[in-house]
Amino acid sequence: MSDAIELNLARIRERIAEACLRANRPPDAVTLVAVSKTHPAEAVAAALAAGQAVFGENRVQEAAAKFPPLRAPHPALRLHIIGALQTNKARDAVRVADVIESLDRDRLAIALRDAMLKEGRRPGLLVQVNVGEEPQKAGIAPGTAGDFLRACREEWDLPVEGLMCIPPAEGDPRPHFAALANLAARHGLGTLSMGMSADFEAAIAEGATHVRVGSAIFGHRA
Repeated sequence: MSDAIELNLARIRERIAEACLRANRPPDAVTLVAVSKTHPAEAVAAALAAGQAVFGENRVQEAAAKFPPLRAPHPALRLHIIGALQTNKARDAVRVADVIESLDRDRLAIALRDAMLKEGRRPGLLVQVNVGEEPQKAGIAPGTAGDFLRACREEWDLPVEGLMCIPPAEGDPRPHFAALANLAARHGLGTLSMGMSADFEAAIAEGATHVRVGSAIFGHRA
């Protein structure tokens, strides 16, 4: 397992560097978030041994079981919660995560604010935008994202750092990535989490600062 993960990480890092070069961006402009959901702690440990420090998990309960024991020997470890988050899991997410990428509604914003006050922690937040306006997907509609961002900052005093999206599976993702980048620029946000195993190079071309890659590193999920 460890040899395969090390090799896969090297390949992904090389592709990220090449994509940055093509986009006239420095090679360190993009952070790789290794999506370890459903993979065991041993796989995370193998990635840590290969120099990977930033990980993404969908489920708070899984993340809470997997990552706390790894933090002491790996102080540079950073954990992103990237999946849909229920309001009743907000406090658990605040307790375990360094970044929560799936802020997408008023009730969750209020729950996260309250959780941060109770826990004394303020993980960074990314607002998830439903760039394709797909009814089956979570995320704030692009047309209401501005009002939501203002409420997050001014009404709820939340540490919003940027935006996240998952574009439609069909068609060219680049217009969606470009739209998210434009939205972030209009609101002075510097973090753009966009692009996964199949399309992260296109996302880098449009300004991604974080790409979320899972299967290309850890293999297919169970």
